[in-house]
Amino acid sequence: MTGRNKYAIIVAAGSGTRMGGTTPKQFLEIDGKPILRHTIERFLALPYPVGIIVVINDEHKDWWKKYCVESEFLERYAIPSGGITRFHSVANALQYLPDDTVVAVHDGVRPFVTPEFLEEMFRAGEELGNAVPAVPPVETVREVTGGPESYVLRRDDIRLVQTPQVFRSEVLKAAYRLPYDPAFTDDASVVEAAGYRINLVPGLRHNDKITTPEDLEIARLRLAL
Repeated sequence: MTGRNKYAIIVAAGSGTRMGGTTPKQFLEIDGKPILRHTIERFLALPYPVGIIVVINDEHKDWWKKYCVESEFLERYAIPSGGITRFHSVANALQYLPDDTVVAVHDGVRPFVTPEFLEEMFRAGEELGNAVPAVPPVETVREVTGGPESYVLRRDDIRLVQTPQVFRSEVLKAAYRLPYDPAFTDDASVVEAAGYRINLVPGLRHNDKITTPEDLEIARLRLAL
């Protein structure tokens, strides 16, 4: 694939409180390897080089570096420090991103993304300026109002947003000059606040994010197949 150089910011600075236990979920093992390694390897499997930037909290960097040495997972990549929110973590990573590139921002705990899907996302992000994968819900969705009432929403009007979200580097860097807002729940929300139109593209149905103990057990079964 020709065009701009490709980069991936893999956000792995979460505390994993919903998983329980003391080990953040991105470092839990599936099939003998931490979830984070599975995720990084998806990008390394692409047929062209991708610059990798992995955001990790300072308190876990030594553990990760030791694991990489002991397991001979010695790929070269930058490891910026995690911030107090996801927004701040990505902002830290952008300091390592060269200009005139295209970058995929991906959750470290989404190890089921496929190289084929990543290629499509890089292509769309470079062509359109940004590309955000999304899938329609398969279950009925209701909106709650804070009281006893709730209202059904049209599934045709709802999309569930995934990562990787892919951007031309100048688009993402310009957006992250904004001051932090609690409404920034992902990179698309930051880019949209900066005045860019978000381009939704078809997501990958089983590109699941591992968040709960139940997710972890399902992931172990899937990777064992």
